[in-house]
Amino acid sequence: MSREVKSTMKAVKAVKATMKNSVVVGPPAAGAFRERPTKSHTFRMFYERGDFPMALHRNAKGSQWRVDIEKLDYHHYLPLFFNGLCETEHPYEFFARQGVHDMLEHGGTKILPVIPQLIIPIKNALNTRNRQVICNTLKVLQQLVMSGGTVGEALVPYFRQILPIFNIFKNININSGDGVVYGQQRRQNIGELIKETLMMLERYGGKDAFINIKYMVPTYQSCMV
Repeated sequence: MSREVKSTMKAVKAVKATMKNSVVVGPPAAGAFRERPTKSHTFRMFYERGDFPMALHRNAKGSQWRVDIEKLDYHHYLPLFFNGLCETEHPYEFFARQGVHDMLEHGGTKILPVIPQLIIPIKNALNTRNRQVICNTLKVLQQLVMSGGTVGEALVPYFRQILPIFNIFKNININSGDGVVYGQQRRQNIGELIKETLMMLERYGGKDAFINIKYMVPTYQSCMV
């Protein structure tokens, strides 16, 4: 027996000896669904300084604007409210959602020029991977698409920034016990909301919407057929 073969056999025996009591462990979890901390606290800073022209009622179940919404500087305030979409604590979360809702409802033609400024706040909110935040942001996206005639088309160039999280969470559904009914009643089912939002993005995004959605979410099937 050659010296090389003997040394190889010794090495194999040594490896087996070290592996005798070892446990094979799989690769670490990729963490695709792990929540990420909020990167920006700009919204909180403006809220705590009282810089928003809006106030909560004492019962915290409603809000009141100090000025006509139509007269607001949308380039300034709408991105700020969108920055608050990543908030999960009261009153910040409620205040941000209410501000976004009201401004989109009354914005009309003022919304379209601000779209480029909204993409990073939308992306940041989705990237928190917090399910409550994702659901709220999806609902805001749906309202945003419906807020003006060509807003949906204006969002298409930004699909590569906002749709990666859609592809990760598209199959996440609440499917146990009463959670299904409760989640659906509150529209907190991420999988269903993602499906609804993708369909709206395609329907109102013009001729290039589908191919851009398909590139980011390969399993998506057109709702226009």
